[in-house]
This record gives sequence, C-alpha cells and structure tokens, in this order.
Amino acid sequence: MTVTNSTQYFSLGAYFDTGVFKPLYFLIVLALYICIIGANTSLIVVICVNRSLHEPMYLFLCSLFVNELYGSSGLFPFLLVQILSDIHTVSAPLCFLQISSVYTYANIQYSNLAIMSYDRYLAICHPLQYNTRMTSNKVILLIALSWSILFIAILISIYLSVPLQLCGNIINKVYCDNYSIVKLACSDTTVNNVYGLIVTFLLIISPVFLIFYTYMRILRVCFSGSKQTRQKAFSTCAPHLASLLNVSCGCCFEVLQNRFDMEFVPNMLRILLSLYWLTGQPLLNPVLYGLNMTKIRITCKRLCLVKRQAARGIKTRERHIAQKTLKKYHCTALLRNVLIMGESPLPITPPVNAFEDTLHSSPSSLYSPLTLSSSPSPLEFNDRMKAIRRVGSMSFTPAPQRRPPKSQKQRRAPSLPASSPCLPQ
Repeated sequence: MTVTNSTQYFSLGAYFDTGVFKPLYFLIVLALYICIIGANTSLIVVICVNRSLHEPMYLFLCSLFVNELYGSSGLFPFLLVQILSDIHTVSAPLCFLQISSVYTYANIQYSNLAIMSYDRYLAICHPLQYNTRMTSNKVILLIALSWSILFIAILISIYLSVPLQLCGNIINKVYCDNYSIVKLACSDTTVNNVYGLIVTFLLIISPVFLIFYTYMRILRVCFSGSKQTRQKAFSTCAPHLASLLNVSCGCCFEVLQNRFDMEFVPNMLRILLSLYWLTGQPLLNPVLYGLNMTKIRITCKRLCLVKRQAARGIKTRERHIAQKTLKKYHCTALLRNVLIMGESPLPITPPVNAFEDTLHSSPSSLYSPLTLSSSPSPLEFNDRMKAIRRVGSMSFTPAPQRRPPKSQKQRRAPSLPASSPCLPQ
C-alpha cells in the first residue's frame, strides 16, 4: 500500500459498464437536469418580477430555489461527463470543488428550511408582531448569514482534508465525497472527525430541532383555533414539512452508507439512493411550492393568460389593420371609378356584400384599367384627373377641425349614403 502526500486524481468505483444503455442513461440525466433548471428558474423569475410576492416567505423560497440550482449544477454536469466517459477519473481540485458544492447545498437546504419554519411561527403564533420582527433588513441578514457561514464551515472542512496522506485514490461512489476521502487517509484524522461531528450537530441537527419546535408550537395554535385557521396553516406548512422529510430521508441514507458497510444492497439501488438527496429536492420543491402556495399558483396562471391574450391581441390587431387597409383601397377605387365615369356618387347604392367581395378579390383588381363609356374632351379629362388626385390624397381618418365663426356659413360637403362601405369608421 503506497502512501502519497498529494493525490492528483481519484477513481470513482461505483460506475459500471452500461453497454448499449449509455445513451439512454445520458438522456434521462439530461432530462432531469433540464426539468430542474426550468422549474426552479421559472419560480425565481415569478417571485422576482411580481411585487405582490416580495414578502419574507417568498424571498426565503427564492433563496431555496437558488440553492437547488447551485447544488444541481455541481452534480449533473459532472454526471453527464462521467456517463459518456470510459475511464471514470476526476482530478483532485475538481473533486474538492464538487465536495464544496454538494456539502454547502445540503447545509444551506437545512438552514433555509429552519428560517422558513421560524417565519411561519411568527406569522401564525405572533401575527400582530410579525411586521416588526420580520423586516426586510432582517430577511436579507438571515439569507446572507445562512449562505456565508455555511460556505466558511465547508471550506474549513476541505482545508483539513486536502493535506491528508492517502493510501489510495478509489472512491466507491458516482461523485466525490469528503468522508470517503477521509477514510482513504493513512495519517491521523481525529481533527477531521471531531470537526465533522461539530459541524453536523450545529448545521444539521440544530436546524432540525428548531424546525420541529416551531411546528409543534404552530400545531398547538392551529388546533386551538377555528377550522379556517387550521386549513390555512396546514396549506402553508404542509410543503415545508414534506420538503423536510424528503431531504432528511435522503441524507439519512447517505450517512448510513458512509458509516456502515452496505455491500448487501445492490449497486444500482445504492447509486439511486445516494443521488436521491441531490436530485429529489430540486424536482420536488417546485411542485410542492408552485402548486400548493396559492399566491404563486395564481400568479403563474395570470402570467400564462397574459401571454396567451397578448398573442391573440397581436393577431386581432394585424387582421383589423389589414381589413381597414383593404376597405380604404376599395373606397378610393370606387370614388375614382365614379369620377372617371362622370356619374354622381349620390345615387350609387353599392351591394350589401361589397366589402366581403373585396376581401376575397385580388389586390390587383382594385387598380385594373377602367373602361370609359365615352371618351371625354381634354378639358373634362383634366378636371376629372384633378378630382382623382384630390381623392387619392384624401385621408380617411377624421382630423380634428376648428369650429368656424358664426358669421361664416359652414359649407357642407356631399356625403355618401349611409349604406356605402366608403364611410370612414
């Protein structure tokens, strides 16, 4: 057994030859990753865009969704590369980078759930003091502390693991794990073990106790209240409890797999259960909070309806403009025909379906050469051409007119019959 002060790479021993199913596994993992990104990103955008959701509870949810994007981005691209690769090795810096991403994701998940349970405790048990206790500055402070402190704690753990003297480089998992690296060490690991227990107690067990305490107080208040209060509190707290149970079951199996020998469990089942706490939460939380939280569900429906109505409005507006343009062209051609034929426009009664016939006719028919019943004299022809130019320059949009003085007589222009389609609308 060789002792090395610095290992350049680690081998992941949990992978096996998948044969012809390699593209299938790759597509499944890629589809999961796309679903996680799409669901969490859409909820983040909905919360950030709508001012009605700028409340402490929804801001904590936004922090939760950002953490899920962060954790899944530290795992899924690595899995996709390893599935397509024939040699399952990873460099030491990249391995420690993945350890920091995965471990901070798990700890931030518990801290976010603890902060959300405290927020629900204040909202339900102390509703009159909620606005004074949970201010916007306090929300920002809680989110910043939950992220910064956990990053520092995980960086210290990695700093203690990097200088260890290792007797091997095989990790029996599909991703890098800090405790697996500590088990490979030949040197004394007492400091690592003690620090790991302290961090586990402060960052995981303490938030779990806080969550259970707050929900016991919430249930006590709910059972002493009315039926409507119980239903409202249950609809608010049920997603939090389901999310807590989900992540706790995944982390519990991960701890058992690290601490005890699990050789009797099939390899495929071990891989799925070791990945569940990293994939189950990002997939389940958008469904829990997106469907059960009334405000988020209503806002998502409203956005979908607005997009659909906007698309319909664009199509309707374009059709209206096209119909108005055709109607204007029809009226211009009709007036030109009347003036060239030398007839008065007043006795003309166009057919009822004149506009519909124009819509179905080709645009070139509007400007087809007109046949004169009799060849006019040069002077008459010039007068008619001037009239045509005046009609061509007419605007069918009524412009605001100044009211003439009372002393002048207002000249009344000849108007078309009410049934004519040439009247501007």
